[in-house]
Amino acid sequence: MKLHIKNMVCDRCKRVVRDELEKQGIVLESVELGEVETKTEIDPEKLKQIKDMLETNGFELLDDRKTALAEHIKTLIIEEVQNLKGNKPAAMNFSDYLSEKIGYDYSYLSNLFSSETGQTIEQYIIAQKVEKIKEWLSYNELTLSEMAWRLSYSSTAHLSNQFKKVTGLTPGEFKKSALPRKALDKVGGH
Repeated sequence: MKLHIKNMVCDRCKRVVRDELEKQGIVLESVELGEVETKTEIDPEKLKQIKDMLETNGFELLDDRKTALAEHIKTLIIEEVQNLKGNKPAAMNFSDYLSEKIGYDYSYLSNLFSSETGQTIEQYIIAQKVEKIKEWLSYNELTLSEMAWRLSYSSTAHLSNQFKKVTGLTPGEFKKSALPRKALDKVGGH
């Protein structure tokens, strides 16, 4: 049985979900960001217990196919932007990557995502990139040029302009301000 779970955005999330499900005696086949595959069927009473456990831990069980698909899109974007998984070839744009990974035409995915989340896929990608830049700025890890290269910006000027458009601050101003970062499941949300 496949369960779709909202707000699984990191390896720690996967570990929490895996541990909690195993405590409930669920035999797992796989645990991925946003998705768990069980080896056994789950009866309605057990499903209610799982739903309650997930909510206690800040997750949400998704039973609507469109909502689950929108969450899958978010998960793929987070893996590429935040976790720098590198599954998307550098020369491939996100629209082709998402279509290939999910198996639907991009225009369908784009319309579905917008109707489910209230924002475009492009806006969500930009929000994730800005949050990654904030992380790097707060840790003083990389130069703007290195950030631009890692996030596939055409130039540092493009990165800086997009960052300012989203945050109202230049990267340098943000660095001096010490403003807090957002939790990944809250990035780009309305």
